[in-house]
Order: sequence, then structure tokens, then C-alpha cells
Amino acid sequence: MKRAVGGVRRRPTPAVLLLPLALLLLALTPADTVAGPTRDDCLACHADETLTKARRGATVSLHVDPAVLSASAHADLACVDCHEGFKADQMPHRPKIKPVNCMSCHGDAPSAHPFHAAMATIKGGERAPGVSCKDCHGTHDVLSGSNPDSPWSAQRLDGSCGRCHAQVVSHYQDSAHGRAAAAGVAGAPRCLVCHARPITPARAGGETVEHKREQEKLCLSCHLDDPAVRSRMAPSAGFIAAYDNSVHGLALRAGNAKAATCPDCHGSHEMAKGFEPQARVGKMHIPGTCGSCHSAVARIYAGSVHGVAVAKGSVEAPVCTDCHGEHTIRKAQAPDSPVASANVSAQVCSPCHSSVRLSAKYGIRTDRFRTFSDSFHGLAIRGGSVAAANCASCHGSHDIRPSSDPQSSINTANLAATCGQCHPGANVRFASGKIHVLMTRHDDPILYWIATIYTALIVVTIGGMVAHNAIDFVRKARHRLRVRRGAVAGEPPNGRALYLRMTLGERLQHGALLLSFTVLVVTGFMLRYPEAWWVQGLRHFDENLFTQRGWAHRVAAVVMVLASVAHLLHVTLTARGRQFLRDIWFRPGDLRDIVHALGYNLGLRRDRPRFGRFSYVEKSEYWALVWGTIVMAATGVVLWFEDYAIELLTKLGWDVANTIHFYEAVLATLAIIVWHLYFVIFNPDVYPLNLAFLTGTLSESEMEEEHPLELEEMRRRRPDPGGPT
Repeated sequence: MKRAVGGVRRRPTPAVLLLPLALLLLALTPADTVAGPTRDDCLACHADETLTKARRGATVSLHVDPAVLSASAHADLACVDCHEGFKADQMPHRPKIKPVNCMSCHGDAPSAHPFHAAMATIKGGERAPGVSCKDCHGTHDVLSGSNPDSPWSAQRLDGSCGRCHAQVVSHYQDSAHGRAAAAGVAGAPRCLVCHARPITPARAGGETVEHKREQEKLCLSCHLDDPAVRSRMAPSAGFIAAYDNSVHGLALRAGNAKAATCPDCHGSHEMAKGFEPQARVGKMHIPGTCGSCHSAVARIYAGSVHGVAVAKGSVEAPVCTDCHGEHTIRKAQAPDSPVASANVSAQVCSPCHSSVRLSAKYGIRTDRFRTFSDSFHGLAIRGGSVAAANCASCHGSHDIRPSSDPQSSINTANLAATCGQCHPGANVRFASGKIHVLMTRHDDPILYWIATIYTALIVVTIGGMVAHNAIDFVRKARHRLRVRRGAVAGEPPNGRALYLRMTLGERLQHGALLLSFTVLVVTGFMLRYPEAWWVQGLRHFDENLFTQRGWAHRVAAVVMVLASVAHLLHVTLTARGRQFLRDIWFRPGDLRDIVHALGYNLGLRRDRPRFGRFSYVEKSEYWALVWGTIVMAATGVVLWFEDYAIELLTKLGWDVANTIHFYEAVLATLAIIVWHLYFVIFNPDVYPLNLAFLTGTLSESEMEEEHPLELEEMRRRRPDPGGPT
């Protein structure tokens, strides 16, 4: 027989050793503490199946099945080991007996059963409110948990908990966890796997950070730390671990007890996989799941075009996770958030609104993102601006509505207010133009024809320049090669005289023009092509170069205008300037020079064309520069002061200026590269560089090559050409 002494069970000591001690204790012990009856003594009565007792008006059986008792976990115990206070000489025992106190042996029961927090309040032989040992484990039929027939074996655990928690267990058995456990999948959790931890508010004393953290640890202990479970999961380990750095994970680490953890989104006993219709993280249930915490946003979303579509059953319409992400949700202000100002258009709106499939199914336009991306706002965002307007700035985010809806931010009646968020003072005229400009013949005929005419002009002009320079280069290069080989006789010796070509003031004007034009070209095309390799190289060198691009562009524009004004004053107020204007003006002889030059370069004429102070090359370039400067300055002012310009000219007028500004910039840049740089650098007669823009002078041989008529005139005016200039 095994007795319980002080809560510790001991094995029986051989009787031969205990007999002297027992006789001594029997002599010294009072009569009422004599050892109780044996199991056979008890079963003499309780083995009778008809033995009953009336209790609170009901008949209660007192039958104990000896076979059941012998098969129980307590088979080696005597009845009085549990039923204490019996005397051997009192048979039968008194009617009211002391309740069984399981904790006299199982003192660790409260800590071993944390899911029944009430057990921690048990004292002595009391019964915990709402739960007792025998309610779960039975009485004389207690079986070890390792016994397959035990109600607490892994196979029977759900049903045993379900005796009290029927609805909860029903949800669990229908969940992904319950189905996996029923199928014998390794690692599938059962009730005690989860509830052995303080994961419920009731156990944690309310919704606390500690119990929320326990929830996260519990889920990750399987889904991240258990290889057997992780290998079966479709989401990668990185995706699961990403929660820790999400807005919810960071809030939990910061001590926010309201931060969402796994059960808040996926559910607990009813957890289902995302593709299952009943899943809380299923597409159609996401708004409600997120709305349990973000109720105000959920109400706004429900009235949006997306929310209405989801309510009608559209699986293509976006829900919270389509825009914000799932485990990787970031604050909207975070640079890596998909809904950040710089990312929302390209990462969130574009995938749906550029989809050909969705366009065919729902009739949405697929060109909205492209037209936005090519607009000023889109180009600024592509360049890294976080202040420029994006899709959400105009259409809203959670409250997106069609333009026909009076509550829509892009409804005609509301557009001025919407634009006014960034453009204070915007009026109805300001918001009257088209936002998404397609530049097609049907949608935007004015812009279409401007672009078409400019494109044709660029192709014809630049193409003609390339062809002209190609034949000029070939002819001059062949001539130079023959001179080097001595095949050309009678080459005059080079004189030592220098002839004034540009005064200091003229060189300063040219320098200001050169510097400002270069900065304008670089900073202008940086905005237009922010992903170009050379732009990325500049940004890699110094990110601030792109940030300050706008100011640099405007400063360069002011410098160019001031240089132009200085030049205008020069050609109108000075004698040299007025003479320059007369010499640079077109004359009928320029047309003959063009024909002569082409004939010479094509080998149709043997004599070279002879030019005066300015050839047709320089004249055409100068007047093209004058025209381009006027056009670029005028359209640049419109683009610079867009708020006033749009109010005055409407959005269409601004778009016209923007289109002209861009194509004129392309034409001017190509003309400088193809025309000007050729004649001052790559022209074989001046290679590697015409230094007149630095020194202000040309040598006698350079004058003989490029301006022979002017050289003759200067010689006539100055008999001693070898003297100093």
C-alpha cells in the first residue's frame, strides 16, 4: 500500500522492519488515529451495484467497480489514501465524509493546469469555482495521459475539452489546425499546445502587452521555429518573420497592448487558410478583419468605389492588404511603405489600373498611370520628390469614388478645392483642363499637332544638319590628308598675325550663355528622364544634386535671360554691336554660299566657298538661338509660375507651353551638339578646338580658311597685317 505523507508518495517498507515500530506507535497513539480500513473492507460494501445514497433529493450510486479501480492510475493506492479520516473500528463510516483533496499528492496541479486559472485559488480540500479534478479526470477511473484510453490522450483531448467548451472545440475542429490534427499531421496544435501559455486576456488579467507577446511567441514557435511546420507553409520564413518589423510588430514592441497579433487577424480557434472562404484573412473578409481595429477607416472604405465592388463580390477589387501589405505593413510615412507618397502610384495603383485584363472586364482605362507618370507630378515623383501630388492626393485613398459621385474629390464641383490643397487660390478656371493628357489626335488635338510638327521639324532640321556636316567632314578631312602627304601645292605659309574675333564683353556674353545653356540642358532632362543612366550616376554621386535640380534650372534660366538682355543692349547701344547685327543678318548671297558649299563638298566644284565675317552656318545658328531663347523664356515663365499661368491660360494653355518647352529643348540641344560643336571642335579645319571663345582672336591661317573675305577686307584697312591686333 502506498501512503501519501506531506504530499509525497512513498513505497511500502518491508513489514518485518516496521513491526517493532508499529507496535510502539500503536501503544503511544490515541485510539482515533488507528489505521483505516483496507480496500477489501471498503469494497465489501461499495462493490455492491445496488448501493446508493440520497443527496439533495437525488439518488446517487455509491458503487465502485473493482475492475475499473484496478485499471486506473491509482490502482496501487488504498481507498483511505484519498478518502482520509476513517477509523478501522468504525464500520460502516460516518454518513458525511471529508472531500477528497487531490492536491495532497498533486501539489503542482495549479501550475500544471495554467489554462484553469481558478485552480490557483484552491486551498485545502476546497473545490475550484467552475472546475474540479474529478470533473476532468474522473474519480475511480482516472487514467494516465499516456494511456490511449485516457480522455486526455492526444487522440481524445478535443472531445474531453469539448465537454465544457463545446462551441470552441467545434470551431477548432473545423479550423486548419483541427483538420491537420485529426489527420495526424506532425506539429498540428491541440488545445494544450496553445493554452499551456498565458495567451488569453482572462489569464493575463486583461488585454496586456505580455499576453499579446505570448501570442506572437506561441505562433512563431511553430510557424517559424519548427522546421516540420515551416516546410509545409506556403509563406516563406522571411514573410512570417517580417511581422516583427511591421507597424503592428513595432507597436507591440513599443508596449502598445492594442497592437494586432496573429489571432487578431487570423483568428484563434477558427483559424483558416487565406484561400478558404471562411478565413478571416480571406479576400472578402479582410475589410471586416481590419475594421475590427480601424473602424473609422473601414466605414469610409465601405462607401468607396473599391468597398462597394468588394461588397458585390468582386475579387479583383482591392482590399486593405492589397495596398498596405500583410505582414510587411509599414506606416504611410515610411520610405519603404507601398502607400508612401513616392510609391503609392507605381506600386499600388498602377498594377490594377494598367492591367489589360481588368480593363477588358471592368472597362477601366489602362493609360491613367502612364499619363500621370509623364506629367509634371509624375516626373517629380520619379525623380524622388515626396511633396509632389500622387494618385491619392487627387482621388483620395480609402474614400475613392467615381467622378460622377457628388462626394468624389475629382467631381467637377470639387476639383478646385482638391487642387487648392497644393495650389492655394485655385479656382474653377484653374481646374477646368484635362489632368490625364494623352496627346492623341482624338483626345488632345492641339497638343498632338504641336508634338507632330515639332517632331517633323526636329527630324528634318537635325537630319539635314547631320547630312550637311557629314559631307563637309569628308571633304575637309580628305583635303587635310592630301596636304599632309604633300599632294597639294601652293599652300601659303601661315602668318603670325592675330585677328580680333570677340571682345572681352562678347566673350563674357558667350560664357554666360554656354554655362547657363549647359545647366539648363542637364537639369531639364534630369526631370524628364529621371531613370536615365547618367541621371542615376549623378544621383549616386550626390543625391542632393537632384533635389536642388529645380532651383539650379531656374537660376540658369535667369542667367540666360540676363545674358540675352546684355547682348540686346550691346547690339543696340554700341557701334560694334550694331555692326555685328548688320553682318549677322541674312543676305541673298547666303543662298549662293549654301549652293556653292554643297557643290564643293559633293565634289561638283573645285574652288572652296569664300565667306565674310559670318557664314550661313553661323547666321542660321545665331538666329535659331535668338528664336529658341525667346520661346524657351516665354514658355519657361508659364511653367515656373504655374498657378498664375493656369488661372490665366487654363490647364490646356499650360500643357501647350509645357509641350513646346520640351520639344524646343530637344531641338536646341541636338542643334548645338550636331551643328555648333561640329564647327568649333570636330571640323577638320579647326580641330581640336576653335579658341576664339577664350582668346578672342583667330590666327591668320584660321581666318584664311574660315573667313577669307573678311581677312581681305581687314588687310585693305590695315596695310601691316603682321602687326599686333
